[in-house]
Amino acid sequence: MRTDLWVVVPAYQEQDRIDGVLRALAAQRDRGFTLLVADNGSTDGTVRAFAARAPFPVEVLVEPEKGVGSAVDTAFRHAIAHGATLLARTDADCLPEPGWTAAARAGLLDSGGLVCGRVTARRDEHGPAGRAVFLLLVALGAFFGRIRPAHHRRHGYLTPYRMHAGNNMAITAELYQAVGGMPRRPSPTDRAFLNRVRRHTTAVVRRRDMVVQNSTRRIRAYGVVGTARWYLERGAGPRPVDVR
Repeated sequence: MRTDLWVVVPAYQEQDRIDGVLRALAAQRDRGFTLLVADNGSTDGTVRAFAARAPFPVEVLVEPEKGVGSAVDTAFRHAIAHGATLLARTDADCLPEPGWTAAARAGLLDSGGLVCGRVTARRDEHGPAGRAVFLLLVALGAFFGRIRPAHHRRHGYLTPYRMHAGNNMAITAELYQAVGGMPRRPSPTDRAFLNRVRRHTTAVVRRRDMVVQNSTRRIRAYGVVGTARWYLERGAGPRPVDVR
């Protein structure tokens, strides 16, 4: 069975965490999609075990070129080649809420473009204070993106900047191909991809009912200051951390 909507999850060494996103996808109200896990060179078999009991088709695609941009781009192009017309993405450490795929599908059919969802902090990782810090950092990143001179319309953008989380987005296959796909380098690729879309179309929408609980492990890996630097596009400091 193949479907028009494909959900892509890039994964690298996520054996201890990926079961959460798989269970969250199995709990979706709209399960008429194909799941494609872009294995970025990890060695565990968690996804293959899940595929045998999943309520939707599951494929695993190995992308040896390291980097989330490479994994996502290869996976999206594979999905399109196999019939996908609607594409959605989340990450292996995230928990899409039950209405996520339904909201993604509705947003794509309404807009015909790029849909940006709403991110919240995972409730099972931090208490209220940690979740509040996470949401503050997201809001800071969104505000900085809106006021940053390089993101203004005079640089050729057709629509205002919107906060775009790569772990909660959806796009039509037609638009994905038209803009040249996800940049495979450099990191962070999410903002670069958003700006490619903004130069091509005004069909960039936000849906508040398309919700993903985001991991807060970036805060533990980078610290609050390092995470703020990352959201402000200043890098996370001298210590490289792969938090995929």
